Amino acid sequence: MRDRSRRLRLRAVALLLLLVAPLAVGCVRVHASITVSPDDQVSGQILAAAKPRDSSDQGPQFDLNVPFSQKISVSKYDTDDYVGSQAVFSNLSFSEVPQLANLNREAAGVDVSLRRAGNLVILEGRVDLTSVSDPDADVELTVSFPGEVTSTNGNRIDTDVVEWKLKPGVVSSMSAQARYTDPSTRSFTGAVMWLGLGALVVCGVIGWLAWVSRDRAPRFAGADQSDS
Repeated sequence: MRDRSRRLRLRAVALLLLLVAPLAVGCVRVHASITVSPDDQVSGQILAAAKPRDSSDQGPQFDLNVPFSQKISVSKYDTDDYVGSQAVFSNLSFSEVPQLANLNREAAGVDVSLRRAGNLVILEGRVDLTSVSDPDADVELTVSFPGEVTSTNGNRIDTDVVEWKLKPGVVSSMSAQARYTDPSTRSFTGAVMWLGLGALVVCGVIGWLAWVSRDRAPRFAGADQSDS
């Protein structure tokens, strides 16, 4: 169970980065940002938009075809002559994250995973943009960790934030390592601390009861001392 929780899978997080039809032609804008909390919960947003080919073109569309739709809010995007959809999600478990791919049935293949090795969290990914013909395609992924990023092949824009600007027409790899405490270890440490405090309180109460219940009667000297 614990080993299973350590293999934190984020497969298909970036599936929503790539929508085949809009990426094949025209100008595209695909931004995904992910924030990992200290408790291994995932929040963030995904934006997929393109310049419309005609007046009826609404760009990439997201569909709430997921069992945790209450955790996701989808809205239309229409900015700077780009149209499409924006999905905002919060408090997803790692098992729920891969299902984000169901927001769009035409998502292209991207493999991104996140796994834990002790207090080290390792992100690895591969993005195939060989089908993207637009040289000006704006495709990027930003990941925020709850701890310091110790190594990455992306752009470190802060001590705990990494950004990848993905190039069209090529296959890109992503990697990052961040250090922060395993939440299961943190919970165990907290439990031990509370048990220790509880033991101290119990000892204190026992000591106090022993003190208040002590024999307070005056002690008399021995008989030979009293005769003298």
